[in-house]
Amino acid sequence: MLHRLEIENFYAVRDAQVLDLRAASNAPTDHGRLAALWPKSTERAPKVVALFGANASGKSTILRALSFIAWFVRDSFSIAPNAPLPFERFNSVESGRRPTRLSITLAGVNPTDWLLDSVRYRYEVTIGRSQDRGDYIIAEALHYWAHDTGRKVRLFERNEAGEVKAGPDFGLGGFGQALGKVLRPNASVISTLAQLKHGFATTVWQSARNVFSNILIERGSTVEHEMVQFYAQNPAMVDNLNREIERVDLGIQGMRVEQGANGPVLLFTHDGHDGPVPLALESHGTKQFLWVYPFIARALETGGIALLDELDAAIHPLLLPEILRWFYDPTRNPHDAQLWMTCHNASLLEDLSKEEAFFTSKDASGRTEVYGLADVQAVRRDDNYYRKYLSGTYGAVPRVG
Repeated sequence: MLHRLEIENFYAVRDAQVLDLRAASNAPTDHGRLAALWPKSTERAPKVVALFGANASGKSTILRALSFIAWFVRDSFSIAPNAPLPFERFNSVESGRRPTRLSITLAGVNPTDWLLDSVRYRYEVTIGRSQDRGDYIIAEALHYWAHDTGRKVRLFERNEAGEVKAGPDFGLGGFGQALGKVLRPNASVISTLAQLKHGFATTVWQSARNVFSNILIERGSTVEHEMVQFYAQNPAMVDNLNREIERVDLGIQGMRVEQGANGPVLLFTHDGHDGPVPLALESHGTKQFLWVYPFIARALETGGIALLDELDAAIHPLLLPEILRWFYDPTRNPHDAQLWMTCHNASLLEDLSKEEAFFTSKDASGRTEVYGLADVQAVRRDDNYYRKYLSGTYGAVPRVG
């Protein structure tokens, strides 16, 4: 389970920000909201992370950081050698000269013996950018903490020159020479080694494939085309959707994929309609739900992470709590998948615990700060979080007038 994110000089975040999801030891254990970081761990973190804040306060930046890390680990080898990396620094001259740093901490299999208890991992990358070199990696590293000693152990460390030092548990071995030939300044060690079929790197690469995000997708006409193609190529997902579609009360009895003159089309059966309804005539809300549903379903299936920007734009506010309950339900979420989402609908705070709610706000210089409701002093579990947030008690609300 992912339980810590660090961001510095990335989009709206200039100064280092840390989201530490670990709950206090006395946090309630009911309702399935918290999960152990790994089996037998005494530390717990929420399965749902909801980000609130004013427009342009940096909510999406948090999801974008996680999306970028997953993309970099998974897909960066596929871009051209001199291609820019898909992110921006904080928009100031001074920040343009500074590196970007991103880090995640999460649980994973024990590298010494996969049958032993999981361990804590930390992956971090520091990225430079210059006119003559473009984007390049200053440092990249993966470490874990040994259970028996608590010691931080190097799996691999990479420097600005592209030199990679690996510990024995990583097993670089005969891959070192090939890696030195193909590792590019704008690609990750893991993405590169996965192409070489390195065992441990491929395992990490596979884990990154279980991050399902809509945050890096350009919104526009191509989204609908990609959605139709996805359902056409994944009939099992169509079956899953049809099992849920009546429960979320879209007025739809079912959806099916048929082959049209120009490719696959989605057709919908509605109560009271004599014939099928094409996707073009469905509401914006229905289309949004159809777009985000596979992200949620695949995260629940794999124990991965769903990163959904503006999820409340796709789900009616009375139905959104039901989606959250999917993540709390051990039957539907047996692998402790996580949902990270941004929200404008503050009424959702009535359905969240203080470990699940986070806020973003900007100062006068446009710098984003992120903090958790649990970090706010004197917050009680029986408080009305919704009313207190709208009254400005927690900050991160729009300024009007």
